[in-house]
Amino acid sequence: QVQLVESGGGLAQAGGSLRLSCAFSGNRFEYYSVAWFRQAPGKEREFATKISWTDDTVYSDSVKGRFAISRDNVKNMVYLQMNSLKPEDTAIYYCAAAGGPGGSVTRAYNYWGQGTQVTVSS
Repeated sequence: QVQLVESGGGLAQAGGSLRLSCAFSGNRFEYYSVAWFRQAPGKEREFATKISWTDDTVYSDSVKGRFAISRDNVKNMVYLQMNSLKPEDTAIYYCAAAGGPGGSVTRAYNYWGQGTQVTVSS
């Protein structure tokens, strides 16, 4: 059974940076695509970025140019480097995995972490 554990959330000032980590276990990591979604209070969960098992990346317009996703197939980890943070980036960030190409919608992913809170102050 695939398990995902996020870490690295916290409080940052606008313009600052944070790095989130997602630890993957339970199957062959190199065959999975991994995405980061986020959910702000009172809003639906939205796609932020994904990295496929072939290292292709996709970013939403709201994070493009500020966030960078990467993976380490030796450590079974996915990272999300978040720079130039804005108050509107405040949300719970979820790591999700799919045994295929994944996508930009929640139904494309079978496995989810518990989430990590990111709060950006102005």
